[in-house]
Amino acid sequence: MPLYETVLIARNDISQQQVDAIIDGVIAQVEADGGSVKKREYWGLRTLAYRIKKNRKGHYVLLGLEMKAEMLKEIERQLAINEDVLRLLALRVDEIDEAPSPPRARTGDDRGERGFRGPKPAGRFESGRGGRRSSEDREEYRARDEKPAEAAGAEGE
Repeated sequence: MPLYETVLIARNDISQQQVDAIIDGVIAQVEADGGSVKKREYWGLRTLAYRIKKNRKGHYVLLGLEMKAEMLKEIERQLAINEDVLRLLALRVDEIDEAPSPPRARTGDDRGERGFRGPKPAGRFESGRGGRRSSEDREEYRARDEKPAEAAGAEGE
């Protein structure tokens, strides 16, 4: 049987459990027809490149399926009717890669491995970074106060 990779985008209004229910229905249809699911990845709620049906975000799901072409057409038809599904793309592939797909592989794994970067440096003032500054510490107030003093000094000479 041919292999297909299918990416599905669902509305952001629905919960992840509802997305899983949609996918479970697709998987049940595929397995009832004699096909099998080789890969299933939930990519999460991601920002869309442009609005689709007034939605700015969507739940992304990748499926690796082994099934007949007629079954694929039926699944595409049923998902097109479903109001919760924004887009569906199915491609025929020679083989399904078992490794995590690129969007799944880079989801925050490197953030925790940075390690300790040392103490935070002190800010511009003695209070340190992020502390409350008084109005006298701001440059524009200091510059404003210095000008009248310089003008008075120049008149006295």
